Amino acid sequence: MQLGNLEKLVLQYFWDTDEADAKRVHRELADDSVRTLNTIQSTLDRLYKKKLLFRDKSGHAFIYRAAMARDAFLAQLVREVAADYTDNEDTLLAAFSSLSAEMTETQLQALEKLIDQRRASDKLGR
Repeated sequence: MQLGNLEKLVLQYFWDTDEADAKRVHRELADDSVRTLNTIQSTLDRLYKKKLLFRDKSGHAFIYRAAMARDAFLAQLVREVAADYTDNEDTLLAAFSSLSAEMTETQLQALEKLIDQRRASDKLGR
């Protein structure tokens, strides 16, 4: 999935904010660059069409919120990138193994904890 810089910035905003309309996003992301309200509205609409934002009508405005958590989005990106290069899950696991060689002990412990939590939730779901 290709995202422009403004789309990435808006997604980051929604991962830190529950919900907002276009005017609020425009106000919060205002800086020295030229970003009109119309540009923000177009960006929100593109992210909605890409299924990265949900929206609900409220009066004359749409209220937007993230369609998925940051970690779920990153997992989706990893799956898409991996699919571009291989259809073999072992190759993806090997890539993670290579990446883990660059991790600190603290990061490895955090990863082990996440894996343990996932295993526990899988057992509860069966």
